[in-house]
Amino acid sequence: MLDHVFTDAIGALRDAFGNAFLERQAFEEHLQSDVLLGDLVWETSYGLPGEGTPPRVVAHITFSWPSWSQALYRSWYVEGVMLERPAIDMEVVFRVQRLADQPQPNLVETIAVDESPAIGDGKLERDNVTVEICHSSAVTTDYAIEMTYGGQYELNEETLQDGSSAVLDEHFGVLGTWVASTLVKLGDLRLTFLPAEENS
Repeated sequence: MLDHVFTDAIGALRDAFGNAFLERQAFEEHLQSDVLLGDLVWETSYGLPGEGTPPRVVAHITFSWPSWSQALYRSWYVEGVMLERPAIDMEVVFRVQRLADQPQPNLVETIAVDESPAIGDGKLERDNVTVEICHSSAVTTDYAIEMTYGGQYELNEETLQDGSSAVLDEHFGVLGTWVASTLVKLGDLRLTFLPAEENS
């Protein structure tokens, strides 16, 4: 495995979601590199176990490692000098899908808190709530509602030095717990869902 703080963060988040008994959507995971800019982007999706395909509720997580963070990390790694703290850009999108009826945005008002719990020194802030209408065939229409959160996770020197990822495990454990509890709350909403593909 590549020894890099970005892959350490990915591993810590995977462990956190595993400890929260969330189910990874295997075909939704991607690691991409922007050849021109040098940014790395990791995308993954997790849902509640036993939800079918696609799951009723799912969280899409995106971690971005920008080239400026890599430059700061390299400077610290090679020269031992931290001029500025590198950061991972994070986005979490909570999605309720396979809905039989069009939802109102206030449906998730009590669940869509303004901020996540503290993840290290920062929090994710809610961006928007979106309602989606999908005409999958001439006779079938399904709906979805999404809540989007974004922010940065800044890495301090202790985190960069921690080869065992204990600090990352602690911080991303908070993120894992929050994502799991939010998915459970969304799953408990009294809504009418279309059947999963594998059950239809």
